[in-house]
Amino acid sequence: MPIDLDDRGRALENEYFRRKEQELIEKLRGHLAVENAAATGMQCPRCDGTLHEADYQHIKIDVCNKCHGVWFDAGELAQVIDKDKQGGWFSKLFD
Repeated sequence: MPIDLDDRGRALENEYFRRKEQELIEKLRGHLAVENAAATGMQCPRCDGTLHEADYQHIKIDVCNKCHGVWFDAGELAQVIDKDKQGGWFSKLFD
C-alpha cells in the first residue's frame, strides 16, 4: 500500500505548526507568570517568602506565604486599632 506524498507532506506541515503553536503558548505562559510575580511579588522582610494581600475587617494587610508574618503598610495598623476599639483583642495589645 503506497503512501501518498501529498498526505504525508500535509501531515508533517500540520505537526510542524502544532509544535510551533505549543512553543508559543508556553512562551506566553512564561511571560505571564513573570509579570504576575513582579506585580504581586513583594518579598517578606523576614524570610524569602512572598507577601500576599489579605483582608482583615475590610483593611488590606500583607501576609507572608512561608512564615505567616503580618506586615502593615503606612496607616494600616492605626486603621486596625481604630476598628478594634469596641473591645476586640487586637487593640488591647497596644493599651
